[in-house]
Amino acid sequence: MAYHFQTKTKLSSIFIEFGDLSYFATRFFKELFSFPFEKKEFLKQCYQVGNRSLQLVAITGFIIGLVLTLQARPVLEEFGAVSMMPNMVGISIIRELGPVITALVCAGRIASGIGAEIGAMRVTEQIDAMEVSGTNPFKYLVVTRVLSTTLMMPMLVAFGDALALIGSAIIENFNGDASFMLYFNEIFSILEFSDFIPAIIKSLFFGFAIGLVGCYKGFYCEKGTVGVGLAANSAVVFASLLLFFIDFVAVFMFNIFYTN
Repeated sequence: MAYHFQTKTKLSSIFIEFGDLSYFATRFFKELFSFPFEKKEFLKQCYQVGNRSLQLVAITGFIIGLVLTLQARPVLEEFGAVSMMPNMVGISIIRELGPVITALVCAGRIASGIGAEIGAMRVTEQIDAMEVSGTNPFKYLVVTRVLSTTLMMPMLVAFGDALALIGSAIIENFNGDASFMLYFNEIFSILEFSDFIPAIIKSLFFGFAIGLVGCYKGFYCEKGTVGVGLAANSAVVFASLLLFFIDFVAVFMFNIFYTN
């Protein structure tokens, strides 16, 4: 009986969490289309999210291309299908690996950073001071950050995909007879415009989820320094789980759309 009670309690808490997050998202869209728009803070957050994540995304993307090619080449050689390497790598990275892994890496950096930053402001009562002074803290803190992560994520994904393809081309250039020009010609000969659309749309939703969860956890942070740490940690975990759910729904929907 105690086990079933604990299970029901955990399930109810999960549903409550998603309900609160949905309400938080609804409030975001309501504040998004109201004036004034915090342009200066938005541009600042775009720099924080985009520029300061480039190095991490570049290293991650480059290693993805290296590892994927090193792991796939022996298998393709066994079946005599090494010539399919550019096609396999290009489709895998553009459609799935690039967006998902880049988003997970950014969730670890961006969601935790936003959760800790806004959580610290909540604990030190800076958000309360903004409300007293007549500033809308939700619009200034949440809207700018969620919008910046939503817009910057497709750019970060594209940057990471490019580095992943370059890493794959380097391995093939060393192990095989394929030049860089030939390798990239083979990649883009198999790719279609329809391969990029799902990746871009998923990246937008990934960025929105990362920013929304980070702001949500920080905005409702519990009092004390322990609460700030919990907000940053739970933001990463919650955002990562939400990314997997979004990816599943996106792949399922696009498969239905393209098969019909």
